[in-house]
Amino acid sequence: MYFTDLTLATSTTLQAFSISDITDPVAVLNAFGPIALVGLLLVVFIESGVLFPVLPGDSLLFVAGLLTAAGTGAAVGEATYTGSAMSLPVLLIGVPIAAILGSQVGYFIGRFGGEKLFKPDARFLKTKYLDESHEFFEKYGPATLVLARFVPFVRTFAPVAAGAAHMNYVKFVIWNAIGAIIWGDGILLLGVWLGQIDWVRDNIDKIFIGIVLVSVLPIVWGVAKKYLSDRRANSSASA
Repeated sequence: MYFTDLTLATSTTLQAFSISDITDPVAVLNAFGPIALVGLLLVVFIESGVLFPVLPGDSLLFVAGLLTAAGTGAAVGEATYTGSAMSLPVLLIGVPIAAILGSQVGYFIGRFGGEKLFKPDARFLKTKYLDESHEFFEKYGPATLVLARFVPFVRTFAPVAAGAAHMNYVKFVIWNAIGAIIWGDGILLLGVWLGQIDWVRDNIDKIFIGIVLVSVLPIVWGVAKKYLSDRRANSSASA
């Protein structure tokens, strides 16, 4: 009876979910209703290497951390959280595990599927995403697996790039685990800490924008450096 009611409740909330809500962390969690915690772990697993990079990883973890203290019924910006209660100890253990497992899948996709899966005009599996991950990987080596966790899109494709490059598996597992723990638990605890501040809860949309801007800074910096380097090279060649 319990599982029947749980399935019905979850089905009802998922039916109310719109694809346009996919980048809204509160809407995503609410969509899973009574299994919001399980849904969060599923999203982390998918975004960590299963080639679906548009899910709200950073902001989702931040909100989850905030909700461990605020609880069901809490107002988060203009939205109200209606899903199940979030347990901080479970999240601190479960999120890194989900992230590690997702990246393992990504590694083996890259190892055995390689670049054949990516196309320049694809909607999600764009060649440029894999190329960016390759460049990141070549520049920072194994530490990429830690740094990439904090960069949208790159964190999804970095494990694939590592697999395609046939990175030593033991080394991959170690660095992947380090990155998953620092990223997952770090953002959760940041949400717990900042979530105690009323201004943060009331202006969560601005916080999300800030998270996105900080996340993409490494990409912007890399593109800017490459542009300036190419420009200097062209100037030297024409001199």
